[in-house]
Amino acid sequence: MNKKNNSAQTALADGEHNKSEAFVAVPTSLTVALSRSARLPINRCNLPADILGGLTFQRSPVALELDGVAQFHRGLFALLDRIDDAKERAAAFAMHMNASFYLDEPEQAGYSAKSKQKRQKADYLRMVRGWSFDADGREGAALKGWVESRFGLLPRHHGGQIRDLSGEAYRRYLEMRATALYGTNALEAQFDLLYTYCQYELARQLPDQTHLTLYRGVNRVDEHETMATLDNKHRVVLFNNLNSFTANRERADEFGDYLLSTQVPLSKVFCYTRLLPGMLQGEDEYTVVGGLYEVSIAAY
Repeated sequence: MNKKNNSAQTALADGEHNKSEAFVAVPTSLTVALSRSARLPINRCNLPADILGGLTFQRSPVALELDGVAQFHRGLFALLDRIDDAKERAAAFAMHMNASFYLDEPEQAGYSAKSKQKRQKADYLRMVRGWSFDADGREGAALKGWVESRFGLLPRHHGGQIRDLSGEAYRRYLEMRATALYGTNALEAQFDLLYTYCQYELARQLPDQTHLTLYRGVNRVDEHETMATLDNKHRVVLFNNLNSFTANRERADEFGDYLLSTQVPLSKVFCYTRLLPGMLQGEDEYTVVGGLYEVSIAAY
């Protein structure tokens, strides 16, 4: 027993002979956490905001599920399981959405010709189309508010930087969000179902894939919050809580002098133009939930 102890002590001493008394351990990997000012303490999905909004999630993502949505609409997804053609599934989804929210029969949802607020056409399609046209408009506020509610990620920009939740920029955003939702028919529940259907389609069409390489053109890199600079061409960026990307590198080049590229987890894709053929506009556009991302930067 004594020989074993002496041998162990000798081996330990041999292994540590090159460490001086001033030796300090240094971490070999960069750790960047999502700031508390960029997230809420609660949300409505299966992971908290500090996890799903962090770098670890970008590198090793898992499926995100909104509370109760797939279960409530289980009949739709059972039907989709039996349909092989993606276009037919998209048509079945649109029919289910129309039936669930009376989109083609607004009077069944309580609308009347005497209503002062004519919001019966403010459905999920109009909001996504409006987002593509102006991310800082009323439709963009509704979608960013949905991300804030469901995923717990706060907006960082809406018509201006949002850093202070008691500031003017955040107040304007809240006003636009409330205006966008007022008088609509469960608009955020429509977004819930759209996201859940998007995740279903991505899992079905790309069963062995976890990420997409997506691109975003910007005029100034400093428009985005840089949390860490890894080298001249790589940074850790805190994106807004909802963002537009494209799968077309050449298309992204048209929107700025700098090209950002990143690996986006499939579970962070809210929707994309080919999800609903003929219903959504754009060229290979993806609407992506934000958080921390490691990005590559190229200048043109």
